[in-house]
Amino acid sequence: MTSLGVFDFIIVGAGSAGCVLANRLSADGRHRVLLLEAGGQDLNPWIHVPLGYGKLFLDEKVNWRFHTEPEPNLDNRRIFQPRGKVLGGSSSINGLVYVRGQRQDFDGWRQAGNVGWGFEDVLPYFIRAEDQARGADAYHGVGGPLSVSDQGEPHPLCDAFILASQQAGHPRNDDFNGAEQEGAGYFQTTSRRGRRCSAAVAYLNPAKARRNLKIVTHAHVARVLFQDRRAVGVEWRDGGETVSATAQREVILSAGAIQTPQLLQLSGVGPGALLQDLGIPVVRDSAGVGENLQDHLQARCVFRCKEKITFNDDMANPLRAAMTGLRYLLQQKGPLTVSAGYAGGFFRTDPRLATPDIEVHFINFSVNKMGDALDPFSGFTASSCQLRPESRGHVRAKTPHAQDAPAIFCNFLGTETDRAAQVAGIKLIRDIIAQPAMQPFFESERLPGPEVRSDAEILAYIRANGGSIYHPSCTARMGVDPGAVVDPRLNVLGVEGLRVADASITPSVVSGNCNAAVIMIGEKAADLVLEDARR
Repeated sequence: MTSLGVFDFIIVGAGSAGCVLANRLSADGRHRVLLLEAGGQDLNPWIHVPLGYGKLFLDEKVNWRFHTEPEPNLDNRRIFQPRGKVLGGSSSINGLVYVRGQRQDFDGWRQAGNVGWGFEDVLPYFIRAEDQARGADAYHGVGGPLSVSDQGEPHPLCDAFILASQQAGHPRNDDFNGAEQEGAGYFQTTSRRGRRCSAAVAYLNPAKARRNLKIVTHAHVARVLFQDRRAVGVEWRDGGETVSATAQREVILSAGAIQTPQLLQLSGVGPGALLQDLGIPVVRDSAGVGENLQDHLQARCVFRCKEKITFNDDMANPLRAAMTGLRYLLQQKGPLTVSAGYAGGFFRTDPRLATPDIEVHFINFSVNKMGDALDPFSGFTASSCQLRPESRGHVRAKTPHAQDAPAIFCNFLGTETDRAAQVAGIKLIRDIIAQPAMQPFFESERLPGPEVRSDAEILAYIRANGGSIYHPSCTARMGVDPGAVVDPRLNVLGVEGLRVADASITPSVVSGNCNAAVIMIGEKAADLVLEDARR
């Protein structure tokens, strides 16, 4: 075994939280920090073009391309789970939508005993991370590493959707991350002057030259090394050679909600019976590792447009396609700057609900399914996503080898509440599209199609066509109860020198897109680590 050396902190995973930690822990020059990433450098040019996520959706060079186990409530289909395999992690291949979640999400975490994780506790970390294009206020910051920008320009379809939402009785909301989340408006994006601002761009690039920070790519960590119950390092394979590194203070896992629990299990921290079946020595029998998986399910509605103003039309016309590319190169504007949700909103399907339970992403193009070519007609899409699913699944190692994908089971639509909410979301979209503001553009509904009317028919459509919106969370849940994996300071319970900082620590999935919350977790985790290092 070859040793890379001794470090104060070893961070496993250069995704959204890992990049934050690498920057913050190395900032004062006092600590030696090693950042390990299983993927490579973020050199693919499509990473840096906002709409380039469509080109990365199936690219195995930058994407783990996981699939779930057969989902019984989705017609036993295996659901695609893309995850970033590159510096920046999923922030380098995601849809760039910047949404924090609801105040009540974080207050719920605090109410469950997670001291320091209420909304007022975490808001300063959201603010610290931001370089908000609109300027600073009570909810936003400027001068932070992460650029948060408005869409490059409005679009008539998006304007019509927002007005139609108002006509359907929903408020307009120009800031989903302000005082209230509810309403329709344009999404903000993690971009800067028409280019993606991934966690690698925001946090890692400014820190790469620091002498006390070492970044190693193509380092797929196989296990955490323990002495008794203290984490003292990690090991990985480099070609045919085993390489290790030693951590004098802490090992921090930031490999994401799928690979962090897998790595814990492969290292001997997890459900004892599972580890024994795999022949892995048990360091700590922790039944919660890999359990409680939550993810957001989305169901898409596709519509034909009367006007040839969609991105489908831009790409179908060689001249318009060329002009689209030229405009992006010269002005950093146009369709190539658009995030995975152009406009959209957060809506209550029942007025008795205290907060929105549905998120709608509205986009000015359409495809048969994600990763496919654009439809050959003028089309636009509105997808419905239930914000707070009750269903929970699991992530479990299938072999003792890190290179083998784990078993991922989301248990989508596992409760009646989840099924009813998804059906209500489709009905809500149809109600908005039926409003006067959309009629100059609406020609017909292609999916689910006008023949799909009853609740049973809508649910059958969702079972056959619904898919993940790629927000896996909660598999190393933070808490103070016996089923928790980490404590509120993100220390792995039952061992020493090991911490987790990524989406896996969330007690429940946030009500919205997850990247902003994971960056917040990285910011807060960095403070926790440095506080403990000073003791």
